[in-house]
Amino acid sequence: MANVAPWREVLERPAEEAARAVLGSVLTVRDDGTEVAVRLTEVEAYSGELDPGSHAYRGRTPRTTPMFESGGRLYVYFTYGMHWCANLVCGSPGTASALLMRGGEIVRGVDAARSRRGAARSDRDLARGPARLAQALGLTGEDSGLELAVGGRAELTLDEPADPARIRTGPRVGVTGPGGDGTAYPWRFWIDGEPTVSDYRPAVRRNRRR
Repeated sequence: MANVAPWREVLERPAEEAARAVLGSVLTVRDDGTEVAVRLTEVEAYSGELDPGSHAYRGRTPRTTPMFESGGRLYVYFTYGMHWCANLVCGSPGTASALLMRGGEIVRGVDAARSRRGAARSDRDLARGPARLAQALGLTGEDSGLELAVGGRAELTLDEPADPARIRTGPRVGVTGPGGDGTAYPWRFWIDGEPTVSDYRPAVRRNRRR
């Protein structure tokens, strides 16, 4: 029987379930001998074509193709014309589910993360926010679709999951939904008391001009 990567079983679960399971896990990214690892303290779940907040809501596009593949790979996208953000693809093939990595603690490779995140005021800010996290790890669009692999460029370790009693949930940052305030999708998950959890900003409903 073939060996199954330990994260594969977790990331093949539905997005909301997988989100709880990956909190406290460590994502390691390697680049030319440099290794930076982040312990995940905050993620957001996106549920594909069933979720108006998901990039895959309107179906498959060249950009979102990695989301439609099997769980256990990265989906990286460019936002606001300046930042990369990274997701862990989850669910079964065709479901287009993913977990946006919103915040974490750099546990290895702090010096390399500091060099990439020169604007960070403190170590807690190195990966506090999705764009900062991707930058600290050195992830770009070239990594979109990359499969997690033991000893590979990107690897996920699930040795110390978060205490379920410390996991909190709430609306996703800046994402609207039915009612216009995002509360219909309480799919942001974080570890209570962690200083690397990003600040919450409520969604702002924009009225279209006629």
